[in-house]
Amino acid sequence: MINLYGVDLNLLVSLDTLLEVCNVTKAAERLHLTQPAVSTQLARLRKIFDDPLLIPAESGRGMVITARALELVDPLRTALQDIQSVVRYRQRFDPRRDSRVFRIAANDNAVALVGLNFMERLPRIAGPGVRVAFANAVQDAVARQLEHGEIDLVVGSERMTPVAMKARKLLEERFLMVQRKGHPRGAGPLDLETYCTLEHVLVSTSGGSFHGFMDEHLEALGRRRSVAISVQTFTLVPELLVHSDYVSTLPSRLVARYAASLDAFELPFEARGFSIFAAWHPRHHADPANAWLREALLESVAV
Repeated sequence: MINLYGVDLNLLVSLDTLLEVCNVTKAAERLHLTQPAVSTQLARLRKIFDDPLLIPAESGRGMVITARALELVDPLRTALQDIQSVVRYRQRFDPRRDSRVFRIAANDNAVALVGLNFMERLPRIAGPGVRVAFANAVQDAVARQLEHGEIDLVVGSERMTPVAMKARKLLEERFLMVQRKGHPRGAGPLDLETYCTLEHVLVSTSGGSFHGFMDEHLEALGRRRSVAISVQTFTLVPELLVHSDYVSTLPSRLVARYAASLDAFELPFEARGFSIFAAWHPRHHADPANAWLREALLESVAV
């Protein structure tokens, strides 16, 4: 059993970085230390763990971690995150006075439906010390990012919510078809035949697809629509529709933001809606700052 008495916590921080980059020079740059200092730390760590931890790669370039070091990667990162949570824990969080950078992973749909309202409200509910960074959510990466503390929340559909994380539903949504005001189709009720013959703009979050959620519904009815343009972001579509005769099927909350320039219509067929969730790591469940962020997002979609 390793004797932790006298072990400098900074050594474990350095070990975490070394195991991530597998390079003493790069680790030194990231830790803002000299290369000799990190080499000395590595020597001490090898003695503590009675293992080389990092050995030269057979290719002669860089280093590779040993089997023992590989076993340390996840528990070490978790332990450091837990320690960080203890150090940062406060009985309360005052968003108007305290400083905090929040990092949220969200797909384009979630940013359009939740993020926009939240960002607009932020100056009214928090002071200049609160900053928020949105990053694109990658389904295969969000669980690791939450585990490692790289993000505070992930916002997206249920399938984007990692199983082991805490989660809360933020909203339920439905779809509407939209067109510009003064569109040649007119403003009468929408029927299935017209819907299929109109020229549609489709949002393909994966990029480049001309087949989406609505097309699955239409295929079940034995129908097809005409998709003329495929884009990757929801927020681009309203501006495109205003200056063209294209139409699009969009979430109702996004449509409501453009009511002055776009007309909305109920779909002429039954279409499933969807829900947006916020998810966070259980270790941050009682963190006052994280709890404030979750409530602020929920309030943003309630207004």
